[in-house]
Amino acid sequence: MKKVSLVLGSGGARGYVHIGVIEALEAKGYEIVSVSGCSMGALVGGLYACGRLAEYREWVQGLDPLDVAALLDLAWDKRGIMSGTKVFERLDDLIGTQTIEELPIRFTAVASDLNRGKEVWFQSGDLLSAIRASIAIPSVFTPVELDGMLLVDGGVLNPLPVAPTMRDRSDLTIAVNLYGPDAEQEEAAVAERYDSFAERLASKAKNAIKERLRRREQAHIFSILDQSFDTMQRSLTQYRIGGYPPDIMITLPKNICSTFDFHKAAPLIEAGRRAVEGHPAL
Repeated sequence: MKKVSLVLGSGGARGYVHIGVIEALEAKGYEIVSVSGCSMGALVGGLYACGRLAEYREWVQGLDPLDVAALLDLAWDKRGIMSGTKVFERLDDLIGTQTIEELPIRFTAVASDLNRGKEVWFQSGDLLSAIRASIAIPSVFTPVELDGMLLVDGGVLNPLPVAPTMRDRSDLTIAVNLYGPDAEQEEAAVAERYDSFAERLASKAKNAIKERLRRREQAHIFSILDQSFDTMQRSLTQYRIGGYPPDIMITLPKNICSTFDFHKAAPLIEAGRRAVEGHPAL
């Protein structure tokens, strides 16, 4: 078995792809001995490292848009629209109290400290707290204050954190980049083709509502934040890869879904599996 250091990039809901990548790598006989991730990469990687990824997958595959909306609790805080309390209550049920240094595999969650303008590597301490800091998308989720730091999404400074794996004792470093070039629309919309929610729309009334919401999407605050953050992270990813190139890169197109399509877990997980199975170096 080849030992792998796995780097899981940021990308919001696109991060569900990481679940399929992990499952496909294990099915091919690779042994994942370390994981470095930021944002959703840190969340999926942390759940894998503590042995709770299967339970998380089962939960998210059952979410529809209404379930996702119910989890997005508003924050009475000028620093972020949502607190993330409901999501982290569920994650606390899955993870409980675990420290990073006691995990069976080496794990690093990367966050960004706005006060110092530097990335922060969590390689010890409470696992859930590290994940919470790493996924705090600026202006969307409230930041985490810790030891004089103001911590937000690791993707602000390093969307694909290869550097924490450089000293790992592994045969390969495999990175998963969720900001690849846009694919052709008919090929890229994997999540759209498998959108179970859309398939369950039973009436013209519901279809009409969905169409109206779609037409307003361009003016929606989340759409603006999504486009701005995606543009920044795509450029940063290319810069970071130049300094720390992995041995193997698995790249998914950015337009496979939007940052906030958290009700599309099943097709995105499948896209991750296919990306591994079809990769010439794997």
